Amino acid sequence: QCKLVESGGGLVQPGSSLSLSCAASRFTLDHYAVAWFRQAPGKEREGVSCISSYGRSTYYADSVKGRFTISRDSAGNTVSLQMNSLKPEDTAVYYCAADVGLTCDGIHYQSLWKDYWGQGTQVTVSS
Repeated sequence: QCKLVESGGGLVQPGSSLSLSCAASRFTLDHYAVAWFRQAPGKEREGVSCISSYGRSTYYADSVKGRFTISRDSAGNTVSLQMNSLKPEDTAVYYCAADVGLTCDGIHYQSLWKDYWGQGTQVTVSS
C-alpha cells in the first residue's frame, strides 16, 4: 500500500530545533509537490511549507520564514522539514501531503491535496 509516514515530532523547549521527515512508502516523491500543514488545538489547519516536484521551488508561511527549511533527499523518498528557533506557537500536529498535479501555489487550498496525506506527528514547544 502506498502511503506517507511522518516522523520526528516531540516535546522540546522554546529555541530548540526539530527535524520532521515525510517518507514515501512504495513510491517515490520526485514527481509530487509535497507540503507540510499543521493544526494547533482549536485552530484550523494551515499550510506551513511546500517544495515543488524535483525541488524547483519552495514556499514558507510568513510565520516560519527564516526558521524552517524544507528539502528533498537525493533518493526521492523523503521530504524533510528542519525547524529551528521553535516557539510555543509552533505547537501543533504536523501533516505532510503530496500531490502529483499541484504546484506550491496549491498550499493555500488544502482540499486540492488529494493523492496522499500522512497520519500526522505531534510537535510540542513548551518550557
